[in-house]
Order: sequence, then structure tokens, then C-alpha cells
Amino acid sequence: MGMFWAGILVAGWLGLVLVVAELIHAGFPNAKEWSRKVVHIGAGQVILIAYALGVPTSWGIVAAAIAGVITLLSHWVPIFPSISGVGRQSWGTFFYAVSIGTLMALFWDRLPEVVVLGILVMAWGDGLAALVGIHWGQHPLLRTGKSWEGTLTMFWVSTLVAALSLSPIAAVELLWIAPLVGLGATLLELIAWRGIDNLTVPIGSALLGYGLLSLS
Repeated sequence: MGMFWAGILVAGWLGLVLVVAELIHAGFPNAKEWSRKVVHIGAGQVILIAYALGVPTSWGIVAAAIAGVITLLSHWVPIFPSISGVGRQSWGTFFYAVSIGTLMALFWDRLPEVVVLGILVMAWGDGLAALVGIHWGQHPLLRTGKSWEGTLTMFWVSTLVAALSLSPIAAVELLWIAPLVGLGATLLELIAWRGIDNLTVPIGSALLGYGLLSLS
């Protein structure tokens, strides 16, 4: 598939994610967190499309830069309310775009699986952990503002994502690499504030995965 059609596919997927999120945002005013997590989880799957189609590094960086500009604008102007409402005190979606661009610049040409790991840990791990914590979290985790339910979800989902992401290039090593990546991602998410986890979790998880792979 040519790069033109790859771009169309990526744009089409992101458009679908935004439409679904906006419909949830408009139809269920009390479920704003769900619409944001649809964007959070759905947007992360773009990295799988890029991986499958072999999108060039430069394309990925440019796309991440464009997404970053859009999310910055949406912080002040309600372009897409499902991304971030006006005045919402979080730069998480912007950091998300920065993380994708940074990881593609660092690893895409030599070890794209590490990029997939970092982005999907953020998308699925953090996304599901937040939903579980908000809706079903009953047991506070010390004074972190988190719950045990959400934190354990982060660990197990991140561990699974790490194992699946690295499976094309590793085998036995996953038995010890994946849980360590899951633990690292969970700790980074625990200490994050105001959306900074969208920067520290994907980049930290990718760097940890890369380092552990190098050791093995």
C-alpha cells in the first residue's frame, strides 16, 4: 500500500475515533470521561496501523506534530470537546502527541516494536486503569489519589501489552521483561500529575523495554 493510502487510512481511523467520542460527549453529558478515554485508547491504535504499513519515520513525526498543534488549540478553543474542554487543567493529550513523535524519532527505524510498546501501554494501560479506578475503585492506595483496582489494572494490562508488543522479536525474555515493564509503567503512572503521565509512561516504558532487551 502506498504512503498516500496509508495516510488516508490513518486519517480515516482518527476521524472515526473522534466522531464516536463526540457522539458520546454530546449524547451522554455525564460520561465525559468515557469520551476522553475513547480518544485516548482509540488514538493509540494508530501506532499499529503505522507499524503494519511501515509508515516512514518522517511521516510519523509530522503527523504527531500536527496532532500536537490541534490538541493545543483544543485546549483553548472547543474544536473537539471530547479531547479537552476549554480550561481543562491538563496537557495530557498534547503530551500524548509529543510522546509519539519522540518515540518514533528515537526507535522507529531500528526497533519499532519498542515504540508500539510505549504507546499501547499508555493507550490501554492508563486508559483502562482510569476507567476502572473512577467507576469501580473502592480501595484507596495510600495517599496517591489512586485506587488499588485501577493500579492493578494498570500493571496487568501494561504487562500484557508489553508481552504482545515485543513478541515478534523476543520469546523467553518476555517472561521477565514484560512484568518489569508493567511495574515500571505502573510506578510512573502513580507519581504523575496533570497529564504528565502521557509523556512519562510511554517514553519511560519504551526506554525500560529497550534497556531490558539490550541486557538480554
